Amino acid sequence: MNAVLRAALADAGQTAESLAERVGVDPKTVARWVTPGRIPHARHRFAAAEALGRDVEDLWPDVLRHRTPVWFREWVEWEREAVALRWYELAWIPGLLQTEAYARATLANESLGEVEIDQLVESRLSRQVILRRDRPPLFVAVIDELALRRPLANNRAVMAEQFAYLAECAELPTVQIQVVPADVGMYPGLGGPFIVAELPDNRRVAHVDGQTRAQTLDQPKEIATLDRQWERIRGDALSRQHSLTLIKEAASSWT
Repeated sequence: MNAVLRAALADAGQTAESLAERVGVDPKTVARWVTPGRIPHARHRFAAAEALGRDVEDLWPDVLRHRTPVWFREWVEWEREAVALRWYELAWIPGLLQTEAYARATLANESLGEVEIDQLVESRLSRQVILRRDRPPLFVAVIDELALRRPLANNRAVMAEQFAYLAECAELPTVQIQVVPADVGMYPGLGGPFIVAELPDNRRVAHVDGQTRAQTLDQPKEIATLDRQWERIRGDALSRQHSLTLIKEAASSWT
């Protein structure tokens, strides 16, 4: 039995019938969610967690373990614990800010099967709950403008949805998004993307992506190097408000 879900229903004064109505499923479906190992589809998980005032990972703690690649699980745990995340992205919108359709499109050209893509997309969307929980981390993202302009398989609807959502996220109180404009020219960020997480015990860890493998770093000298790069990159970025204006312009350009 999923005792946490059962307790959350009681705490929220909900029944299987009332939650089913909120989420848009049959009451028998909600009753099955109480069974151990039964995990709802992503959209139903998010809706149920919101209706119950709980985090997805509290109600279904196995979801990330089931869907997240083994090599990435350590980083996901640090990401969940972080009190602050600083993310620089060169080519894509950061994963914590992606829509489902955009996330799926970023994986379309990889040598992956349909089931693998489904699992990776679901894992990515599940991680996003940290930005909307009761005490979210400070999330600062710096994005290259070309990520706003590069077409994605000529699908304008996906792009329009993604940048409308990005603008919505940019207005969350603990989210800051800044854009490095295309007219900056060559700058330190061209070396590649990275994320630095600050943990509650003041430790700091980083995630650095690459063509063949990703690395998790925790050595002070390596973190200090990324800190210097971060400051130089952010120095070339537009202000938060000017970046939001640019994001909204990008969203309208894809409609």
